[in-house]
Amino acid sequence: MSSRNIMISPSIIAGDLSTMGENVKGFDPAVVDLLHMDVMDGHFVPNLTFGPGFIADLGRHTEIPLDVHLMIEKPELSLDSYINLNPWCIVIHYESTRFPARCLSLIREKGIKGGISINPATPVESVFDILPYCDMALVMSVDPGFYGQSFMETAIPRIEKLKKFIDSNHEGKILIQVDGGINAANISRVVSAGADIIVAGSSSFKGGDVNGNTAALKKAALGN
Repeated sequence: MSSRNIMISPSIIAGDLSTMGENVKGFDPAVVDLLHMDVMDGHFVPNLTFGPGFIADLGRHTEIPLDVHLMIEKPELSLDSYINLNPWCIVIHYESTRFPARCLSLIREKGIKGGISINPATPVESVFDILPYCDMALVMSVDPGFYGQSFMETAIPRIEKLKKFIDSNHEGKILIQVDGGINAANISRVVSAGADIIVAGSSSFKGGDVNGNTAALKKAALGN
């Protein structure tokens, strides 16, 4: 179906956070492309997870690049703490700040990929004017903040619309990440719609075999 290099980013909140430092030592960097860090503040989303201290500690146990997703109100107030972690990317939510372009510029000035995320109720067109400040756009395929939800089929045409705009206006250079309810049964359609990076929660952590599950997802992503 596709020869694109699809990246899989297992979301650590699907695992046992109390033992994650030891667990990530067994994750194969040749299989697991990124580690997705869902930072939730109890305000932008109802749930509460962890902050920069936890991420810094976890990062010392793995060479896998960190994919930091800030589901927090006013990320500009704590952005420096996450920039100092020097992750592979930092994603902020379009709905969480009045200053998305400024936040993204600060992230990218430090050589970190900057991403903008949109919730299912936010029109994809809302971020078109911000894309010049981005390396990545994240389409949420569930409402953020609640782990274990089912994939929302309405995400497919949204991904397609975003992909078409990026190809037409940015030479396809902005990556598309998709997060929420993705598994072996639906990943190929998500990739066909235009996704480059797949965030996988329960589908990567089920049974504890993150390496095996991630490899299986990559195979399914290409329709194999």
